[in-house]
Amino acid sequence: MARWRGTGRGRDEDSDVYRITGARQSLDDDVRARQRRYIVAMVVRTVSVLLTALLWNVSLPLAVVTLLLGITLPYIAVVIANAGRENVPSLPSTFVGEAVVPPALPPAQQEAHKRS
Repeated sequence: MARWRGTGRGRDEDSDVYRITGARQSLDDDVRARQRRYIVAMVVRTVSVLLTALLWNVSLPLAVVTLLLGITLPYIAVVIANAGRENVPSLPSTFVGEAVVPPALPPAQQEAHKRS
């Protein structure tokens, strides 16, 4: 994390500088996305169960496939919905560097000032 040094204009302490691209998704957005994925999976399951009933006397192999999908999809949907939050994003490749402040004294006077 890069540090920012105040220039003396209202801020003297160091403070962290964060890049917004490194911020995680909010918890509300994460829960909403999980709910959306679960609902989509349950709609697909409902359609597959209805297709099983419609295809049972028409095409038995296809009806069995849709039946298996209807049976296994709830378990898969629950695992996906309960999966943890996204991984912590890696640090950005670039940082806001420290400000280079020119010395207030010429180099010879700085050496004399440090010795005293």
